[in-house]
Formats: sequence, structure tokens, C-alpha cells
Amino acid sequence: MPKHIVSGLRYLAAVELRKKGYPQREIAERLGMDRSTVSHYLNGRNISWNSIEIAEVIRNLCPRDFSTLTYALVKDKEKTRNIVKICSVRKYECNVKNTCIACGICVDVCFMSAIVLEDLKAQIDPNWCCGCVLCGEQCPTNSIEIKEVEDNGDNRTY
Repeated sequence: MPKHIVSGLRYLAAVELRKKGYPQREIAERLGMDRSTVSHYLNGRNISWNSIEIAEVIRNLCPRDFSTLTYALVKDKEKTRNIVKICSVRKYECNVKNTCIACGICVDVCFMSAIVLEDLKAQIDPNWCCGCVLCGEQCPTNSIEIKEVEDNGDNRTY
């Protein structure tokens, strides 16, 4: 059953990429799939509708549960990163306080590889942050703040 759910997650990601105008070749490359499977997905063949429904439920979980469960099913950090990034619609603002001691714990727990250490301080790329807040929960100095934002054109609201 887990393989079917992973297929459902890949289906959702393929559909999202298609909506954004990606050709089948690029969708296959980004998701690590062959083009014929992508073609089948986009044409609604060879996929269980129950798997898609379960994948939709997983996608609509909070960001932490979505990324954690996807990683548990996919068992590959890079594939998890791609699926979560493609399927996430929320945006986040990330702030690292000067109290950061650059211990690197946040880097290790981030499924999205959104955090790097630069100049003895964690730096978070908001384009890759999925809002799971695992980094902030593990930070020994409570130096990380993640806020969901709504993007209303030029204005952002919290």
C-alpha cells in the first residue's frame, strides 16, 4: 500500500507541474520517473483513485505531518523535498535571531535542505522552507522563527 500512496503523491506533483506549464520530460526529471509513467498519470491511467484521495489527505495535513509522512513513505530526502515543494502552496517568512550558535541541528532536521550555516549563523531559504517548524523545535537557543504569510501581490500579511 505505501507504494500506491507514493504513486498518488507523485501524481499530485505531476499535475501541479503540468498546471505550471512544465513539459512531460521535465516533470519526469523532477520527480525521478520515466516519461511514460508521467504520461499515464496525466492521462488518468494506471493509478488508483483511492491512492490519489489518500495522497490528497496527506497533502492537506499540516506542513510538519505532510513532510514527515512523505519522507516515511518515499524514504529519500531529495524526492521528499521535490514532492513537498511542488505540492505546497503556502509561503513562509523565516527569521534567525542573533542568538543562533550555528550548532547545525536545524540543518540536520530540515527535510527541505532549506538551511545552511554561513558566517556562524543559520540561513534559511524561504523559497524551500515548507513551514514544518522542525528546525525551530530542535533549536537549543530558540533562534528560529517561521511565519506563514499570505502573498497579496506587493503586500504580505501574517
